[in-house]
Amino acid sequence: MKIPFVDLHTQYLTLKTDIDAAISDVIANTAFVGFANNPYVTAFQEHFAAYTGAKHCIGCANGTDAIELALRALNIGPEDEVIVPAQTWISTAEAVTAVGAQVRFVDTQKTTQNINSELIEAAITSKTKAVIAVHLRGLPADLDPILEITQKHGLFLLEDCAQAHGAIYKDRHVGTFGIMGTFSFFPGKTLGAYGDAGGIITNDDLCAEKLQRLVNHGSLHKGEHLIEGRNSRLDGLQAAILDVKLPYLQQWVEARRKCAALYSQHLQGSSLLLPGDSKHGRHAYHLYVIESHNRDELAEKLNLAGYPTGIHYPRGLPFLQCYAYMQATEANFPVAFNQPKRILSLPIFPELSEEHIEAISRIIS
Repeated sequence: MKIPFVDLHTQYLTLKTDIDAAISDVIANTAFVGFANNPYVTAFQEHFAAYTGAKHCIGCANGTDAIELALRALNIGPEDEVIVPAQTWISTAEAVTAVGAQVRFVDTQKTTQNINSELIEAAITSKTKAVIAVHLRGLPADLDPILEITQKHGLFLLEDCAQAHGAIYKDRHVGTFGIMGTFSFFPGKTLGAYGDAGGIITNDDLCAEKLQRLVNHGSLHKGEHLIEGRNSRLDGLQAAILDVKLPYLQQWVEARRKCAALYSQHLQGSSLLLPGDSKHGRHAYHLYVIESHNRDELAEKLNLAGYPTGIHYPRGLPFLQCYAYMQATEANFPVAFNQPKRILSLPIFPELSEEHIEAISRIIS
């Protein structure tokens, strides 16, 4: 029985009445654009900030913009360097180059695939201004040593939480440890809009005000522009949809954790390397990623049986063509070079049945 990799339609059907009403309400009030006085945008921002425990949430157009805007709010630009993990989606790195700064890649841990904190200090130079910790796949990065390093060297810590809605580190939501935390609300995310959308959380009042200006052409009030910004507003329709979904977010995270636990239970004793919580990090399982030396064979078997898979991501960032000028080698980034050849993302979403998890596990174990 064929299933999707993520079942967004079933999720919509469970919330259809409220989602449809929210969309109709936005249309009736013609509250489409995300100005500061848009009630749907301000409501979602307030509610998401409260959910994460942050003081401020600033909505924006997408998760890539969220990272770039956060860097701009810190005045990071040409002549600066930003440390980025070598395994993640390209948004983390391209946002750095978009502000004119230079990316400094650091290899990742074998066990978590998050940035290897033991390698960060060696990558710091006199030009380094920030470290971006990505909570890849929903597992929090090892924040304690990263915070110690950034504080020691006077660097900013940014948290890329694009895949980590609801992830917890030491009883706090990710995104609240660094100066800012950035989020994507791409439709496939655990908290997803019906188009592109993003947001930034922070406890810093000055960063929050600057971000509010940056997303809206440098303006808080129409006709007033203290700085140059850009058009990266969260629109009313997406904000209203996200606000309907937000009360269910923790329930969905727990459902994903239940699915992950079932996978791990059924795959226990196999030769596969399985994901899990870290010492201080509670996995939110945006993705359930296994490792196998027979990855391609397993993916083909699952696909033939009607179970789609994914590879997130097939190459470490330093080895993409757009970064060929860095002349990265396997010796420089051994984990980011080799691990992508073994990883496979299995279907995971709150509505996934134990029957399907058992079937998938039988095929690959």
